[in-house]
Amino acid sequence: MDDLLIARSLFGTTMAFHIIFATIGVGLPLMILTAELLYQKSKDLEYVVMAKRWTKAFAVLLGVGIPTGTIAGTQLSLLWPGFMEVIGRVMPLPFQIEIYAFFIEALFMSIYVYAAERIAPWMRIVSLILVALGALASAVLITNVHAFQGTPAGFRIEDGNIVDVNPWAAFFNASFFVTAGHVALSAYVTGAFVVASVAAFKMLRNEYGSRLYKFHQKALMISLVVGGIASFGTALNGHSAAQYLHEYQPEKLAAAEGLFETQSHAPLAIGGITDRETESVKWGIEIPWALSFLAGNSFDTVVVGLNDFPEEWWPPLFIHTLFNAMVLIGSLLIMIAFAGIVWKKFLKKDRFPKWFLWLLVTSGPLAVAAIEFGWIFACTGRQPWVIYRILSTAQAATTATDLGLLFILFIAVYIILAIAVVLVLLYYFKKNTVLDDIRRAEDKNVQLFSSNS
Repeated sequence: MDDLLIARSLFGTTMAFHIIFATIGVGLPLMILTAELLYQKSKDLEYVVMAKRWTKAFAVLLGVGIPTGTIAGTQLSLLWPGFMEVIGRVMPLPFQIEIYAFFIEALFMSIYVYAAERIAPWMRIVSLILVALGALASAVLITNVHAFQGTPAGFRIEDGNIVDVNPWAAFFNASFFVTAGHVALSAYVTGAFVVASVAAFKMLRNEYGSRLYKFHQKALMISLVVGGIASFGTALNGHSAAQYLHEYQPEKLAAAEGLFETQSHAPLAIGGITDRETESVKWGIEIPWALSFLAGNSFDTVVVGLNDFPEEWWPPLFIHTLFNAMVLIGSLLIMIAFAGIVWKKFLKKDRFPKWFLWLLVTSGPLAVAAIEFGWIFACTGRQPWVIYRILSTAQAATTATDLGLLFILFIAVYIILAIAVVLVLLYYFKKNTVLDDIRRAEDKNVQLFSSNS
């Protein structure tokens, strides 16, 4: 591996690990807020037990998300000095505002955890709303830097110098709202289906009709409603994202669909592998005219093919597979959520088939995989640019060498952190079972949220 590839792999590994905790850290507060609202409305103690248990899991995940996010920030400065020079002068606002967003999230989560039984119900709800907004703002602000990389604005480079800097124009770049919407909705999808995955597994482990079975079934239904709404919103947002690619990064859209020749009535390729030699998608299924409609809401929309660009500008052709995997998982999650809601709410069936529960168990890992596929697609599909058409990845990279040992050491750190997270969560929830928490909730002399034995 050359030094540039090692630098990309090191930062990519950091982000691939961090994004799991960052994404669940945005999605889980919405689940906690939903459970708290249901508790305040119904006074059903099982909902507040859900809120407490999800809060404890969130705290553990946040404990890993913070250091990995710090590592990512440090690596940006050390591995990509050329990129950070531009960001420091043109796009400092997201990094500065993100600090305050995180402060709000941490402050009000502390209030909820340590003072839930001491404050009024409306204050509990306000605290969680601010936690959810802080987590969302933190993710959106950082992702806005990624949006800026794809649609740079607010500056010019003249004779090698950065001039005419407008930080707000850079902040509200052309893809800001589309990217922010996708990040928010996909995080809510992931948070909901991670909870659904655990709830379905617990339902399989407990006797049908038992109190534990019913408890986890309630958690599952919350997850399916939140996840179903968010996944459908993600699909709608994905349509807008395709149109923004058509307008601002046409070679990325062409690579995502394996389209080599510019044409109207362009087909949408599903599945298959892009073949450079034959300039086609092998073993794929083509839907006639669909790509043109996706790109411009019209079947005669002209979609630019890869052959209209210099080959050195082409993204890696394997992003077609990443794009298809992301869309396939997203579509499957929509169908799972819809099927579960119809089965329980409309058909009035009280018991899910065992095969469907096992399918739900896979939904959490699949949602996380979709996040990974989407993130890699978004960043790799921008190559060879770190700032589109302005700064190449090679120009932005550090000139330091011998990064291989550092890469290996960081992988070891992430493995240790991953094992630690799993062990801590298993230990905590083994010592604090659902029935333990329900008994604490029913005992007016015990504070539920302060019970961490």
